[in-house]
This record gives sequence, structure tokens and C-alpha cells, in this order.
Amino acid sequence: MTDAGAAPDSPKVEAGVVVLDAKGLRVLAHPVRVQLVGLLRKYGPSTATRLSERLGVGSGTTSYHLRQLGAAGFVEEDTERGNARERWWRAVHQATQFDSAELTGREPEATLAYLQSIATAHTLHVQRTLNELQTMPRAWRDTFTMSDWALRLTPEETEALGQELRAVIARYRKDAPEEAANAPAGAERVELITHLLPELDVPAVGAISVLGER
Repeated sequence: MTDAGAAPDSPKVEAGVVVLDAKGLRVLAHPVRVQLVGLLRKYGPSTATRLSERLGVGSGTTSYHLRQLGAAGFVEEDTERGNARERWWRAVHQATQFDSAELTGREPEATLAYLQSIATAHTLHVQRTLNELQTMPRAWRDTFTMSDWALRLTPEETEALGQELRAVIARYRKDAPEEAANAPAGAERVELITHLLPELDVPAVGAISVLGER
């Protein structure tokens, strides 16, 4: 699904991925909108009422944010499902890409708000999984992991690490309609969340001992 007829400043689509421009970044700089897009991508078309129940917010609030997302081209009305009483919405894209240093420089406030919204969505997802962990089948419960590793890298090495991780992930089956149809029995959706977090205020171990001798 593409935005072939979109306005020049609308999100640009490439193989089901929306690449954020300034307008799209500002529209998604809200945690409710990020979660709405995520829910429609994950569970498929839905109504404002059903989405509001999942998010725990009023249906009026959900309807407002869906209209804003619709105007920006992130979601669209599912006319095949809707009727005079219920308006159904569906996601236009399957993924969002934001990696523009130039856009970050031009839109620092929107960038921060967007990334904070993503962090909020990730935290909620992890918490939801933790709440459901004990009721999962043992085979799936044993796959769950929360880990972190401390590395000391240059910016170039960190970028290379990110590229290597993406290459590994690309070898596995995506949770997309065309892929899911051919998935083997027993396959379920697995959410892989990665963070590369620079910590520039932490000195090297050797530096700590030297500072302590002053």
C-alpha cells in the first residue's frame, strides 16, 4: 500500500516503510498517535471505540488523533468495513523509518517528543509482556529475555554494530501479511526491541582509579 497521490510534504513510502519528513515527525510526536499506529499495524483495522478501550483513553480523544493521523497519511478509513454508525481505520504502512540527522537538526523539539513517544511505547510493551509472562506456555516463557551489555566503542564501531544487528534481524521472517501466510506451524509474533544508548558521562575504568588518587 502506497501514498502515490500524496502531497509533496507527506510521508514518502518505500516498500511498505514510511520515511518520516518534518510534517510526519511533528504528527507522530505524541504518544497516543504512536500507539494508535502501532495497534493498527499489529492487530489490523479497528474502530476508535475499540482502540480507546485498548489504550484506556476516551473514544473522542482517539477519534481526534486518528483524524490527525489520517490527514498526514499514516492511517486511512477502511471503507469496506465501515458503516453509518462505525468508522473503521487501518494503517497505511507496516513500518516507520526515522534516521535523518538533517531533520533532527531542523526539528529538535519534534524529534525529542517523537523519540520519547517511542520510548513510552516500548516501556508499555515490555510491561505488558511481563504481566502476561506467567500465563504463557513454557516454551514461549523460556524465550523471554531482558539483557544489557556495556561496551566501549567509537562512533564508527557503534554504527557498525547497529548495521550488523540489522543484518542479523533481516535473516528472519517479518511479521507482514505476505510472510505470515507462509510461516510454519507454531510461529507467533515476536517483538524485538533494540537500543544503542551512548553514555558519554561514564569514564573508563582506569580513569576512575586515577581520579580517585588525587
